[in-house]
Amino acid sequence: MNDSQRVSLSRRDFLRATIGATAGSLIGVRSYGARRSSADPKQKVIVVTFGGGARDDETFSIDGQQYIPHLLNTLAPQSCFFTQVVNHGILGHYVATASIATGAYETFDNFVAQPPVHPTIFEYFRKDLRRPADDAWLIAPGSLFAQMGSSRSRRYGPDDGAEVILPKRLLSTVLGGNQGLELDSYPSILRDSYETPDTPDAPRTDAERESIEALLARMKIDRATLRSRASKFESPDDLSVYMTRHVMRTFAPSLIFLTLHDIDIAHSGAYSLYLDGIRRTDRLCAELWNEIQQNAEYKDKTTVLILPDFGRDGDSDPGGNGFQHHRTGSASARTTWMMALGAGVRERSIVHRPIESIDVTPTVAGLFGLDARLAQGKPIPELG
Repeated sequence: MNDSQRVSLSRRDFLRATIGATAGSLIGVRSYGARRSSADPKQKVIVVTFGGGARDDETFSIDGQQYIPHLLNTLAPQSCFFTQVVNHGILGHYVATASIATGAYETFDNFVAQPPVHPTIFEYFRKDLRRPADDAWLIAPGSLFAQMGSSRSRRYGPDDGAEVILPKRLLSTVLGGNQGLELDSYPSILRDSYETPDTPDAPRTDAERESIEALLARMKIDRATLRSRASKFESPDDLSVYMTRHVMRTFAPSLIFLTLHDIDIAHSGAYSLYLDGIRRTDRLCAELWNEIQQNAEYKDKTTVLILPDFGRDGDSDPGGNGFQHHRTGSASARTTWMMALGAGVRERSIVHRPIESIDVTPTVAGLFGLDARLAQGKPIPELG
């Protein structure tokens, strides 16, 4: 048994004891490569990823369960839980998240702003189903992640991509660019990333500002309300979920991809802040699920997939820094989990066999009756 399997078994046994789930074959499992023959026009999918994965030590373990009460007690019992999701690609947050969105391991420089090489789920969805731009949305935590709204593929491209929201940039525009006065009132909300803590994510050109103003108008955002609400937010992820809920209520899109990034503050080396990020992510996932249940456009029509992009180093990993980084490529860093909830999902079920993070896009494509033909991953049969 390898290290990834040991991590997976630990998750499985813990969840079976905690939520009363049973491991085994599921009803209606399809064979690999199968997909729906036609799209259900009512089908909606929301994918939630964590930039800066949380370890089992602080989540799905006896000691860690105190930090994820909503995921563990509310969402897990309603889910099909995959205990062994492996990322064989580059352990950088943008490139790993882009790989989830394309279903192929992207290999570009994680710190260079560039679109992925392979087509994204947004492009398959919009081009193949001829859906309008406002039916697919990407809510990105920073300027790098905004590049994955579409790809460099010659067969697809920006004309088939998602509507992209950079919540911090929208807020900065609403504040009028008066960073000297406003940054003190919104101390952490406007940071582009935890690696550049003093750089607000503001519009950089007149054209960009005009584009954001047009988006604000289309979204019908009340500026005074946004300023007031944002002043009470704890972090950028609060802002991202606020924007996601606003998009759901305004456009009711069929496909949403949301990346949360608060947990990545672990790179600061402050364990307490890392735990705060986990608690906040746990709360926000529950808030999003509650929005789905209360929104008639989404209730009983939506499949939700929640997964970290990858993990973090274990405390005993040679050459690692424990929770702070993800350098080693060990099982702790590469092996994570996924929770599927909602329409078409068998509740209180556990899947122990390994899947890969790049299986998400082929699976989502299958839910819409599509073929992610250029993806490297495979549809997940338990969700077919």
